[in-house]
Amino acid sequence: MTRRALITGITGQDGSYLAELLLDKGYHVCGMVRRSSTLNFERIAHIQDDIEILQGDLADENSLNDVVRRSNPDELYNLAAQSFVQTSWQQPELTGQTTAIGVTRLLNAIRTINPDIRFYQASSSEMFGKVQSVPQNEETRFWPRSPYGVAKVYGHWITVNYRESYGMHASSGILFNDESPRRGLEFVTRKITHHVAQI
Repeated sequence: MTRRALITGITGQDGSYLAELLLDKGYHVCGMVRRSSTLNFERIAHIQDDIEILQGDLADENSLNDVVRRSNPDELYNLAAQSFVQTSWQQPELTGQTTAIGVTRLLNAIRTINPDIRFYQASSSEMFGKVQSVPQNEETRFWPRSPYGVAKVYGHWITVNYRESYGMHASSGILFNDESPRRGLEFVTRKITHHVAQI
């Protein structure tokens, strides 16, 4: 039987690579994208015919329930977020609604629709913030220094809470910055490498 996966944030750097990996493993891959005036499928254009795109929004519980029902996943990978630290200072409420509370909405959708769905939450090294030890590990204290970091801490701990409270298969992976040709030009490291490559 073909396994089914739902990836939120499929149009991002990590989401696009994860979609490729799962397709290579024989999965049926669904990707959730927000409705917007301009949809950016640049990172998934080469696999767009092989995946199913569904519209949903981490800030909208009804749309998330609909996406989870329609995709009927065995696994759900939450890679979506308002992922810019600087923007989180300019829009802290939006960051909280999507990056923090959006995780709760996804977990509630799973718990209500099919508690056997395996959930992965993409946590962030920004949760460590004011680093107390190097290198960091699972036992390093969280000390976030931005609304984005705080929202990611919430997403991390609500995932733990749902796993322990409801017996769900819910995991977090703490991701650090990673670079690739698919990283957005809005990130400083990508701006630098992009301009160096043009020399």
